Amino acid sequence: MSFRLPEFYLSYPARLNPNLQRAREHTKVWARSMQMIDVPQQGKEIWSEADLDRDDYALLCAYTHPDCDGDELDLVTDWYVWVFYFDDHFVELYKRDPDLTAAREHLDRLRAFMPVEGPITEQPTNPVEAGLADLWRRTVPSMSADWRRRFAESTKALLDESLWELHNISENRLSNPIEYIEMRRKVGGAPWSANLVEHAVGMEVPAELAATRPLKVLRDTFSDAVHLRNDLFSYEREVADEGELSNGVLVFERFLGCDTQQAAETVNDLLTSRMHQFEHTALTEVPRLLDEHAVDPVGRLAVLGYAKGLQDWQSGGHEWHMASGRYPEGGGNSSVLGGPTGLGTAGAYIAKSLISTAPQRLRSFTRVPFQPVGPIQKPQLEVPFELRLCPHLDASREHAVEWAREMGMFADSPPVWDEEAVRFNDLPLCAAGLDPDASLEELDLGSHWLVWGTYGDDLYPQRYGHARDVAGAKAQNERLKQVMTDTGEPGIVPVNMMERGLADLWRRTTAPMNARERQSLRSAVEVMIDSWVWELDNQAHNHVPDPVDYVEMRRATFGSDMTISLARFAHGDVVPPELYETRAVQNLENSAIDCATMINDVFSYRKEIEFEGEVHNAVLVVQNFLDCDQDRAFEIVHGLFNARMEQFLHVINVELPVLYEEREVAPEAQEALNQHAEELKDWLIGILNWHEKVARYHDSELRHNAPLSGFRAPYAPSTPWDPVLG
Repeated sequence: MSFRLPEFYLSYPARLNPNLQRAREHTKVWARSMQMIDVPQQGKEIWSEADLDRDDYALLCAYTHPDCDGDELDLVTDWYVWVFYFDDHFVELYKRDPDLTAAREHLDRLRAFMPVEGPITEQPTNPVEAGLADLWRRTVPSMSADWRRRFAESTKALLDESLWELHNISENRLSNPIEYIEMRRKVGGAPWSANLVEHAVGMEVPAELAATRPLKVLRDTFSDAVHLRNDLFSYEREVADEGELSNGVLVFERFLGCDTQQAAETVNDLLTSRMHQFEHTALTEVPRLLDEHAVDPVGRLAVLGYAKGLQDWQSGGHEWHMASGRYPEGGGNSSVLGGPTGLGTAGAYIAKSLISTAPQRLRSFTRVPFQPVGPIQKPQLEVPFELRLCPHLDASREHAVEWAREMGMFADSPPVWDEEAVRFNDLPLCAAGLDPDASLEELDLGSHWLVWGTYGDDLYPQRYGHARDVAGAKAQNERLKQVMTDTGEPGIVPVNMMERGLADLWRRTTAPMNARERQSLRSAVEVMIDSWVWELDNQAHNHVPDPVDYVEMRRATFGSDMTISLARFAHGDVVPPELYETRAVQNLENSAIDCATMINDVFSYRKEIEFEGEVHNAVLVVQNFLDCDQDRAFEIVHGLFNARMEQFLHVINVELPVLYEEREVAPEAQEALNQHAEELKDWLIGILNWHEKVARYHDSELRHNAPLSGFRAPYAPSTPWDPVLG
């Protein structure tokens, strides 16, 4: 079960805050005043003074926040003492002998001690509540409403998603790698730590930038690296002592069918990849973001200070894991790295770690495109649902051609699609499977969305990718965003097929919608078209994406936000919006989306890799990340597909009923969510059927210059947008 710690990627030396000893003394007094030390809870001892001294959270904070003053370090240290106490308190009272009801009651009460507005009115009844109440009063008054909202959300996620771990322990269920990364990001607390970085550096990220992709990537890559590092150090404590299932080493060990050492090396490779992604984003995407938003000097300083604070946290967090007695693999057995440890030694490993991880970084930017892939044994992807097709399919096929002509598709010069291409791609067939109960008008609308999106994702690489005109693609996106107005009429005069098609679709789709629904759809379309630019950027840099970034962005390039928005609108206001944000519904939708994207990547692999020089394909991403052969990469993608399909069914059969009971969901809302799950089943089998029936991915068509397969153009277009709208 044990393993030797791998060599970690370290690119920045750790530094120590000079106020360390003051923080140690202060936080011990504070923890004792909150009754966290030597005060049993429900008959169980959580911490002794020796435990607090051994774990040394003041050292963690002094390493991770080296530049803040003494008062700030005291406050931050108290926060980390509280969060680790919460975790150990939860383990002893609710995890060792799982008690879901009591755990839910405990977590629900904590919400009262972190109001975004107004005072705390509840009286604390245990050290977790008392500590949170005290810290909230000391922290939030100096921050903006936007920061308070973000901090409250990340704190609630940290607390609430502890139930995900508890449910898995109760069911003896181990998560799949995609689910694990997503959920660990919430329950692990690093997004919460990222919010505290803003407080510690004394500068807030501008509110208008906080939700942008570059800032989200900084936060998410930081979070994933923090959690994966902790998983490596805490494996023995969590798996052997606590019976924990939420550990990345264990997840990869079981999923890949390898020994513990190999799993640890894979987790470390993923940690390194996430840190590479952090650096790439900080150096390439963040400067462009600041320029595009014309951010003033104060805002720029805040963003750069935030990025530096996250970098400090990574280096300092590693140093603390090596020194703290909390983890046997680190401070308890410091010889595992085969060299000296302690203050300053992180810097000694920087050159070595840069050299040792260089092959992984180079692989991501040096792939030779258009390589023959040889014979492929595509795995059999099982979608265990009944296929039904809308009876209006034949009529809708003709209407799709007529609509494309009316929107001016065939008048483009140089042409991207012609009538033969519209018929060849047969997108109404996909729409007919996605929504088998649609009227002819509804089927036409779904088909036309598919035609517009697929055409657009073919057009962008052909018009902007070959010329590396990312600025031109962004300018086109800005015009498309101006088409989508609250009135339904475009805010600009449409001048090309993309703009005319979107104007027509927007008018027809949003006519019956309320303002909230229109805003949701607008945001979904914006996410999709902006993801096309992300693809162009990667293609220009010949960059095979990081695996986590690929999975998350693939959902965007697949148009999944738009799919989900349109599906939800069909249920009106029957389902309260907050239910769509629950873990169960998010897992339902994301697992279905990931299955759909992997269907496309398996079917399109040869077309994209051999004939289009593509870098956006799950099989290639796995092959590049693990440095394995093609057959092994297909095997792993197949395993991920099966795991996500199993999770999709688990949500339907287990998680949704639990959600209904815990939230006391009204019967009509239950019926609507159950219908939503049935629609996703139609969606999945409809997508698989389309891939099997159309000739787009058949070897014979790839060799014989099929319509719009990319061979008639003087350069190869990127991945066509995949049909996901019903």
